[in-house]
Amino acid sequence: MTNKATSEKKAAFLKWMKKVGVWGFLFFLVKGLIWLAVGYWALK
Repeated sequence: MTNKATSEKKAAFLKWMKKVGVWGFLFFLVKGLIWLAVGYWALK
């Protein structure tokens, strides 16, 4: 019973980490692109 509960918690944690990982990646990607655009605009 303990192994099943542990594996369910681990699966839920991994699912959460994957979701946060994708959103975190997208956030920093967009943030980086915005800063590149700001830098380009400032030097232009």
